[in-house]
Amino acid sequence: MKDQLMPDEVVTSKIYLIRGKKVLLDSDLAELYNTETKRLKQQVKRNINRFPNHFMFELTKEENEILRSQNVTLRHGEHSKYLPYAFTEHGILMLSNVLKSDRAVEISIRIIDIFVRLRENYTDQTELWLAIEKIKGKLDSQDRSMDIMFRYLDELSERIPNRQEPDSRKMIGYKSYEE
Repeated sequence: MKDQLMPDEVVTSKIYLIRGKKVLLDSDLAELYNTETKRLKQQVKRNINRFPNHFMFELTKEENEILRSQNVTLRHGEHSKYLPYAFTEHGILMLSNVLKSDRAVEISIRIIDIFVRLRENYTDQTELWLAIEKIKGKLDSQDRSMDIMFRYLDELSERIPNRQEPDSRKMIGYKSYEE
């Protein structure tokens, strides 16, 4: 049944980073749940005690304008006179309980699975970045060591007297008869 719903990319494309949290907007969730945004908001307002600020929050006018300016095409419901709600992963789970439809439950589970995969990908990337930073630190240390070594070589070469021309040096070894 999971494969009959929609590709992960459709859901992923609707996830925004707002206030440092990954969220989905009420209009996008309504579309995914196959319901009206108005009905979704009504159910949330009737059960507002189930949606603390870390589950759901209303966007500010500025946040809404930024989102609208980032999207080239305005979608259905974006001309609403009301500011949209943004739902975090926990809010989406609670929303499926409030809406009480089979589709809402299926879609919510799907969205939660996608959130988990995104978190795992982020963790993998973080580990990769930490490994890269460790290598960069080692390279920086080696660069500093090489710098010091070349400075010492320069100082040493300045202390050694200049080589004399071969003619002015005393010859050592076999002498030729021509001398």
